[in-house]
Amino acid sequence: MNQFCEMKGIMRQYSVARTPQQIKVAKKRNRTLIEAARTMLADSKLPTTFWAEAVSTACYVHNKVLVVKPHNKTPYALFRGRTPMLSFMRPFGCPVIILNTIDHLDKFDRKADEGFFVG
Repeated sequence: MNQFCEMKGIMRQYSVARTPQQIKVAKKRNRTLIEAARTMLADSKLPTTFWAEAVSTACYVHNKVLVVKPHNKTPYALFRGRTPMLSFMRPFGCPVIILNTIDHLDKFDRKADEGFFVG
């Protein structure tokens, strides 16, 4: 892990246990992700049982879209060295049709299932 961090220019720092002053950036980021996930769940009208998928998708979107001010790039662009492709992204919780290619289907069975996009 140390080699990976050095290769990417990441400086690892450890904090002392039970000192919230040292982790306020992480707490703010976590609060931002939770608020985004709450908004995504409310907008999609999905139940709160999908909270983990909503937080994961919020983190993914923030890394691809949110611009870091001093560098004027997204976290993805800083880490990967290229701009992210966003054309495939769809709204969280939008209806989807899933083509069933795995199960052996009879002649009149449905070949697709309906669902919701969760990330």
